Amino acid sequence: MGMMEKFDQGRAAVLAREYLIFRLAEEEYAIDILKVQEIRGYDSVTRIIGAPDYLKGVINLRGAIVPILDLRLKFQLAEARYDGFTVVVILNVGGRVVGAVVDSVSDVVDLAPSQIRPAPEVGSDPEGNFVAGLGTIASGEQQRMLVLIDIERLMAATELARFTAVA
Repeated sequence: MGMMEKFDQGRAAVLAREYLIFRLAEEEYAIDILKVQEIRGYDSVTRIIGAPDYLKGVINLRGAIVPILDLRLKFQLAEARYDGFTVVVILNVGGRVVGAVVDSVSDVVDLAPSQIRPAPEVGSDPEGNFVAGLGTIASGEQQRMLVLIDIERLMAATELARFTAVA
């Protein structure tokens, strides 16, 4: 094994990242686990007048006011329903804490760079900007396709900055 191959393997190991998988409607999405602070059940939120519809409101999380974003509404998916499986993923993005409502979380997976493909160009669709790539994992006989969300870009594109306190 040459020096270069050894280096490439080492780099791949560093680049392999853990992702939290969550569901929205029928699709599976994934976000970098390092951005996840905690996962909690959905509680009632305090609405903010004049906020966009995808911003459900805010919660008081151990003294910090945290905006709660419904990703189904943000991505213009099926109507949001809240049940016993609905969870809020508390994210820490660039020093800001924000909650994302998702249908459910399933597991944490390691994705190596070889399992990630660039996101297809979606034209002028602004939602496409939040897709960092497509991950594939073997699940028995089938391949599972995961939409990797670039949470920084998503936060930058929402009006959340107005509602978030810096952690």
